[in-house]
Amino acid sequence: MSDFTHINASGEANMVDVSAKAVTVREARAEAWVLMAPDTLQLILGGRHHKGDVFATARIAGIMAAKKTADLIPLCHPLALSKVEVNLHADTGRGGVRIESYCKLAGQTGVEMEALTAASVAALTIYDMCKAVQKDMRIEGVRLLEKRGGKSGDFKAS
Repeated sequence: MSDFTHINASGEANMVDVSAKAVTVREARAEAWVLMAPDTLQLILGGRHHKGDVFATARIAGIMAAKKTADLIPLCHPLALSKVEVNLHADTGRGGVRIESYCKLAGQTGVEMEALTAASVAALTIYDMCKAVQKDMRIEGVRLLEKRGGKSGDFKAS
């Protein structure tokens, strides 16, 4: 169990002590997809959704979620994020919306969970806003795309 940083010597979950780590710039990108019927996507893109601007609402929800990650994931550190960006792109070929989030800070721990939370909550917000139109939408492909900084080095998904 020693390979898992959130497990102590007794096998119990604990919060990692990052106080001795250097403050460095850390960045992470994540993505999620919301797959839907062409009519649902056109409703969003045409601005005809009765709940308002789906993309703007999802973007704000993702940003807010990144800032609240430590309140949602028990062992995450509360972080002072310096940047959170959530971009949404319609993909008519695939039949859905691709969400990409980006988080950055200068700190002692990474922002992967914040980027993943931002993308996930933005996807959930799209589902929530559109469920009256289509209940069988699918949220897929939530994943870390890239991280930079920190002791473990850089990572880029293939």
